[in-house]
Amino acid sequence: MIKDDIKEALKGGLPLFIGYVPPAIAFGILAKSCGISLLESFLFSAVVFAGASQFIALNLLMTGMGFGGIILTTLLVNFRHFLMSAYLSTRVGKIAKRLYFFMAFGVTDEVFSVLSFSKRELTPAYVFTLQMSAYTGWVSGTLTGFILGGFLPQILTQSMGIALYSLLLAILLPELKASIKAVILALASGLLNTLLVWLDLLPGGWNIIVCIVVIAFAGSFFMGVESSDSQSNKDGEEAYG
Repeated sequence: MIKDDIKEALKGGLPLFIGYVPPAIAFGILAKSCGISLLESFLFSAVVFAGASQFIALNLLMTGMGFGGIILTTLLVNFRHFLMSAYLSTRVGKIAKRLYFFMAFGVTDEVFSVLSFSKRELTPAYVFTLQMSAYTGWVSGTLTGFILGGFLPQILTQSMGIALYSLLLAILLPELKASIKAVILALASGLLNTLLVWLDLLPGGWNIIVCIVVIAFAGSFFMGVESSDSQSNKDGEEAYG
């Protein structure tokens, strides 16, 4: 049974491994160009394992932001993980209750997507194997990128900073295509950040924290209204047959 779980998880985890390596290489190259050591880069990915948040944290680190601000920003960016982990805890069952902490560490957007759409039983062997596929891809890619960064021209390594924006756009674009309200919120976030930069009232890096809190609060109300309206329309259609 466990062998079957591992075999099935490896099939689902291979695309995750392949997909994680390129952005991880970009992160490793960028970390090298920022003057971070190999050990620090390894620990960054091995301990944090937070994808886009690592790019953001690295950028904030270079702007001189303190550790408290970086941790707070990462917490806000990754707050969705509380919701993803809460849902998955209902799928893995009581048999894995003692392993919740370790499972929660390996939850990423892509891992959650695979697990949430899976029709099979989410056993610990299946979940951990899938998570390790993504984890090894991210960590090994980071190390590979750091090593490559020592051979690539400086102008190329510095350009890796664009990987952050590409990664965030890849996450954002599907939602922008699906909802005009998401477009409005994205534009509002950009305008708010531009205003805060122009006013120059906050220490470096804190503008993004303010933007996250304000736009997330606005989005919870704005998008919530959309969901309520959609449900009301659906209920009305069912009532009238």
